[in-house]
Parts: sequence; C-alpha cells; structure tokens
Amino acid sequence: MSAPGVLSFTQQGWEQVLAKVKRALVYLDAACAESLHWGCGSTRLLEAVGGPECHLREFEPAAVGGGAKQPKAVFVLSCLLKGRTVETLRDIICRSHFQYCVVVTAVNHAVHLTANHVPAAAAAELEGQQPVFEQLEEKLCEWMGNMNYTAEVLHVPLLLAPVAPHLALTPAFASLFPLLPQDVHLLNSARPDKRRLGSLSEVDATALTPELFLQIRCLVSGLSSLCEHLGVREECFAVGSLSRIIAADLANYAPAKNRRKTATGRASVVFVDRTLDLTGATGHHGDNLVEKIISVLPQLPGHTNDVMVNMVELTALQNEDKSQSMVAPGCLAQPKDAAAKALWEALLSTKHKEAVMEVRRHLVEAASRENLPIKMSMGRVTPGQLLSYIHLFKNNLKALVSHCGLLQLGLATVQTLKHPQTAKWDNFLAFERLLLQSIGESTMSVVLNQLLPMMKPLNQRTNNDYSPEELLILLIYIYSVGGEFTVDKDLGEAEEKVKKALAQVFCEESELSPLLQKITGCDSSIKLTFHKSKIAVDELFTSLRDIAGARNLMKQFKSVYVPGNHTHQASYKPLLRQVVEEIFNPEKPDPVDIEHMSSGLTDLLKTGFSMFMKVIVLSTRLLKPFNIPELLFATDRLHPDLGF
Repeated sequence: MSAPGVLSFTQQGWEQVLAKVKRALVYLDAACAESLHWGCGSTRLLEAVGGPECHLREFEPAAVGGGAKQPKAVFVLSCLLKGRTVETLRDIICRSHFQYCVVVTAVNHAVHLTANHVPAAAAAELEGQQPVFEQLEEKLCEWMGNMNYTAEVLHVPLLLAPVAPHLALTPAFASLFPLLPQDVHLLNSARPDKRRLGSLSEVDATALTPELFLQIRCLVSGLSSLCEHLGVREECFAVGSLSRIIAADLANYAPAKNRRKTATGRASVVFVDRTLDLTGATGHHGDNLVEKIISVLPQLPGHTNDVMVNMVELTALQNEDKSQSMVAPGCLAQPKDAAAKALWEALLSTKHKEAVMEVRRHLVEAASRENLPIKMSMGRVTPGQLLSYIHLFKNNLKALVSHCGLLQLGLATVQTLKHPQTAKWDNFLAFERLLLQSIGESTMSVVLNQLLPMMKPLNQRTNNDYSPEELLILLIYIYSVGGEFTVDKDLGEAEEKVKKALAQVFCEESELSPLLQKITGCDSSIKLTFHKSKIAVDELFTSLRDIAGARNLMKQFKSVYVPGNHTHQASYKPLLRQVVEEIFNPEKPDPVDIEHMSSGLTDLLKTGFSMFMKVIVLSTRLLKPFNIPELLFATDRLHPDLGF
C-alpha cells in the first residue's frame, strides 16, 4: 500500500468490502459505484466475486432479486440505513432466496444514533456497541425467512472517488449546495417569531432542517475517517455560511475529538462555499482540455464526473446513425492502467495545447513499443492525426488490450476536438470577455440588454446560437462575476425583458431537457404554458440575485472582478485563488474571512495561521481544482482549472 492519501484511503476501504463478496450477488448504489470506478475499477470487484457470471446490480427498488442458486448478497451503500433505503433492502431480500446478507454502509454507527434521535450523552455511553446495526441484522434474518441465517452490518468509509493523487470527489454529496438568502425564509417558516433568523450569518446547525443536518453529519463522519487514515489532527477553517456549519461540526464531532488525542500529524482543513464564486464553474476562460472533455461529451450514466467515450473507431462496426446510443462506452477513469493514469494526471494540470501534444506523445510511444507502422508528423496536432495513430491498434488485439486505457483517453480527446460544442467554446469566451469589460463600464441593466438579442426560440436558432441551458450558464456568469449591484428602475425593466424572452424560449422548446423539466416542473413541452414558464423564470431570477449577493457578508473576498486600466483588460480572479494566496502569504495579517472553528478552550487561545502545516481545501459543490501539492476535494462536479 502506498503512503497514506486519498487513493490508499479509498482502496483500503474497498479491500474490506472485497473480502466479503466472494460468490455473492453485489448491489451498489450510484455513489459507491463511482468510488469503485475511480478507486479500484469494476474489474477488481468482479475478480473478487469470482465465477463466470456478472453478479453486479444497481441498488434500487426495482432491482432484480437473487435466485435459488444465489444464496449470498452484499449491499454496498453510501447512505444512512434508514427510511426508504431500509424499505428497498427489505423488498429486494423478500423476493430473493438469500441465506447470507452483508450490508456495508459508508456512514458510521455514531451518525445512525444521531439519526435515531439518541442524545449525545446516551450515545457516549454506547461507545464500542452498535445497537442500530445489531437491530438491522435481526431484521435481515427475519426478511430472509430464517433467524438462523447469517446477517452482517458494518461501516466502511467509502467517501471518496479519487480522481488524482491530490484530488478527490465526494459523489454521495452531489446534492449538497450552500444556502442562499431565500433559504433563510424557508428556515424561518419552522421557527417562532422571537427566534427568526435575520440573515445567513445567523444560521447554525440548530437552524437547519433535520435532513440537511444529517447530510452534513454524514459528510463530517467520512472526513473524520479520512483524517484518521492520514494520521492527522485537523484544524478546521471556513469561508462562507454553510462551510462554517460543516467546519464547526467536524471540529466538535465527538469521535473526532477522541481521535485527535492520539494523532501524530497536523493538517488544516479549509471549507469554501461554492456559491461565493460560480463564475469559474460557468466560465470558459479555463484553457484546459479535461474541462472541455467533461463539458462536451455525454455523461456516463449514474456518474457525476465521468463521460462516455465512443469506442466504435476501434471496431469493425460502422455507426452511421449519430443518434444511436453507445453500447459499450469507454471512460476517463483508468485506475488499473499506469500509463493512462500518468496521461490523465498530466491532462489535469496542463494547458490545452500542451495536453493535446501530450496525448500524441503517449500514443506515439505506445505504438512504437508495439512495433506498429507509425508515421511521424511534426507541427500542429489535429484530430485526424491522433485518430490515425489510434487506428494502428485496431487490428492488433494484444496491443489494443495492453493500451486500452490510453486509447480511451485518446478517443476522448479526438471526439472533444471534433465536437461542434468545442467550436462554440470560443464564442462563449469572446462574449464573457466582452461582459467583463461591460461590467466595469456599464450598469447591470446595460449588460442584460446585451444578452437579450441572443435569446432566440428554437425555430430561430442556428448551431451557433445559445440553447436555453447555455443562456442560463451566461446568466449565472453575469450575476456571479458582477456581484452586488444597485437595484433601480432600469434594472427592473431590463430584467423583466430578459425574463419574458427566456420564458418564451422555454415554451417553444420541442422537448424539455431534464434540467428544464426540473426548473419548470413540467415533464413535457406540451404541458408548459407561458404562465408556468414565467413563474419558473421569476424564481430563477430570485436565485440569480442571491448569487450576486453571495459575497455581501465578506470583508476581504467581496469581489472576483478585477477592473481594467490603461495597461490591462478587466479580468476574473477566482475566489479559491484569493483564499490560497491569503493562506500562504506570510506578510499579510490574519484573513478575516477565513474563520477558525474552535473545538475547545485550547483552540480558542490559538490565533493566525501558524497551525497551517498541510492544507486540505474543500468546496461545497462545483469546484475547479488547481495544481498545488496538497489535497483538494469537491462535493460534486469536476472542472479542472482555476486560472493558476
């Protein structure tokens, strides 16, 4: 096993699971499947199961049960064993012939006690005992139909999907998003008048809904397990309201306090609310190939951060129908292929031009090692050139198998470079640069009026025009980079024009995308009236104004916009970049916007960042990772470039 890190943490967890799965029918939920996908690969699980048949199934209510010749089942779940999850377990087991059931949960027993309303004092007395798991074991035997059958329930911290040695994602928390000002009104609806909250700065863990609090506690449980694996005593810092709640919960988490007493290393964990800067997540100024691959290729079903790579170029098939779905797609994750992993890590941290050249270099070297008849060509790398190298492996099965991971990354590059959306990237970039100049010289109403002519219904759009989803991306970019603005009559009129135009665009779509269905609440374009569309758009703009005001409570990090002058154009400076510069700048005073969360009296006596030894940066959703030699996590989608 390698030195403690995100990869060894994930692999160590999966080894505990693999020890249980021999000749078993294995059910996984999507988040655990994604952790396996990046950490070990599904082939590792299949090898551990053994046998010629495929024994992997998705954990869902409609999942097929086990037959008479399948007496053993292992359920690998990322969530609490409570509510609908337990109901699904019961339904699957009751329609099966299992005699031996193992349930693995990524959430530890302490959080299950919290979910079952066990007071902290009573939970402390149960240290070393697992009554919730024991009760479920009895239920599993009951559902199997014989109390003498075998049932096990255990906790394994399958928190991370390790994308790179210093970058990991938490797919189970893809829906965890920082609170917006409008959420304060929802929280107040359940509070008496005398205890109403005035702003996000007043929100603490006690003010959250039970569901959100438990989701945060599940994340904290996993992070505490990671710190235990790393052997560190962590200091928790926060930038933003939800991050402050998460950091405080980790700092005061009872199992973590006990663990820190024996930890030999030290680390600082900085949580950052992603709503403080959505500009980078929606912008196109990142000159990174991986960002483009993830943006334009279709998403791998059930995954948050991998794509489908069409492998037809390596077969004898002719796929003339572009709308036909892929039968066996490739992907970006190649945990068992050392050469492909090396290329992937290089792509994450290099600029677009250098990344494409790196892909060519790896393909040429692989072809040379296999003695394939490669024709070298210098100069600019083209998709056709890369494809010609890939085709060399087509009729050589041994070479194809040996370099399959590399070929998948090569085809992902080719398909991205040839994708029509890639050509549109420059259009986005040009408009965003224009917006940056306009924001410094004009009011928000003028900026919105510039966007208005681009809002075209389906029957007026060409391939170069913006789709409804792309218009939403531009709106988020505008409101996030602009920040707080003055609301006046001109802005109200401009917003109303944009709202009506956007509502009309939604209404005239022939088919509603999953995103538009979620926004409008309609599963079909036939059901979407202008009135319904306008109501949805009004709610959207409420959120946009909240995004614009997300940094209002900040003192140092109030802006991500850098005004232009006579020598430099206006530009965007990522918030995470500002945070890291503040942390590592020894000449600046203590940053006021990076709050240290105390875990006791000793911590209250500490000041400054003198305790910063290693830095782990976590962002609640949509994080664009940057290349520093430390650990970085995101709770959702991967967008590789911060502009460093």
